[in-house]
Amino acid sequence: MTIEYLICFLASIGLLIAYALMVKNKEFWLTMLFGCVPVVNLGYTLLAAANTVEFAVLANDIAYLGSVFLSMCMLLTIVRLCGFNIKRKHVIICLSLGVVMFAVIASSPMIPLYYKSVSLETVDGSAKLVKEYGVLHNAYLVYLVGYFTAMIVAIVHSVKVGKIGKPKFAGFIAGVVCGNIVVWLFEKFIDWNYEFLSVTYIISELLLLLVYWMMQDYIHVSKIPELLHESRRQAPVDIATMTVEEKIIKVLSFLNAGEILAARERQILEMVLQNKKRKEIADELCLSENTIKTYTRTLYGKLGVSSREELYALLIK
Repeated sequence: MTIEYLICFLASIGLLIAYALMVKNKEFWLTMLFGCVPVVNLGYTLLAAANTVEFAVLANDIAYLGSVFLSMCMLLTIVRLCGFNIKRKHVIICLSLGVVMFAVIASSPMIPLYYKSVSLETVDGSAKLVKEYGVLHNAYLVYLVGYFTAMIVAIVHSVKVGKIGKPKFAGFIAGVVCGNIVVWLFEKFIDWNYEFLSVTYIISELLLLLVYWMMQDYIHVSKIPELLHESRRQAPVDIATMTVEEKIIKVLSFLNAGEILAARERQILEMVLQNKKRKEIADELCLSENTIKTYTRTLYGKLGVSSREELYALLIK
C-alpha cells in the first residue's frame, strides 16, 4: 500500500501545480487548502513505510497537521466565496483552534489525551499504527463538525443577506467537506487497513480545481450591465442609502471593456466602498499596506480612475 499512498502524494503535488497554472484569480485560503493535501498524503506515505513506532507517530502527526489546517482553509475559502470579509481576529481564532487541536493530537501518547498508547504492525507489507484512544479522541470529531456547521451558517447567511459572491459554489465545497467527514467517520468505526481519505482528498481537489477553473471569471464586465439594468428598474435611491452591493454593481459597470476583477481586487473594492482606510484594509486582510496600494492601483486602472474621489464620483454618474 505504500505505493498507493505515494501515488496519492504525487497526485496532490500535481494538482497543486495545476491549480497554480490554471486558476488566474487565486483565493489565498483555497491555495493553502491545495497545499494542505500534499502534507496529509506525505504523512500517510511515511506512515506506510515506517519501521519504528517513533517514526510512525511522527508520520501520523504530519498527516494530522495537514488535516487539521485543511478544515480551517475550507471554512475561510467558503467565507470569501460567500462574499464576506475575513478579519484578522477570525484568522487568529481559527489558527488558535488548529494549534490547540494539533497539540492535543501530537502530544499523544506521551500525554494520553488523544491516544492512550500506540503500537506498530505490518499489514500487506505496509506499516499500520494501532491506537488505543484517549478521553479527548472525540475532540477532533467535534472540531470537524464545528467547522462544517460554520460553513453551512456562512452559506445560509450569504443567501439570506444577498451578498455578491458564489454561495452555490460555496455549497458545493461544503458538500465535498461533508463527504470527507463521512469517510473519516467510516474509517473510525470500521476497521479498514487503508486510509481512504488520501483518495477522497485527491477527488475533492480535482473537483474543486475543475469547478473553480470554470467559474473563476464570475465578475466579468459582460454580467454587470444586466445587474445594473435590473437595479435601474427600481425606484431611484439616494447614494447615502445604497447598500455596498448596490455600490459595487454601479462601480463595476464602469470596468474597461474586457476587464475582470480578481477576487482580491473585488474584496478590496468592497472595503474601499465601505470607506475603510488603507491601514484598516491591510489589517483585516493580513497584508502589508504596500500590497494593498499595489492592488488598489491595479483596481483603479481597470475602472479608469486614479483616486478614491474619482471612484466615489462613479456612484453619481
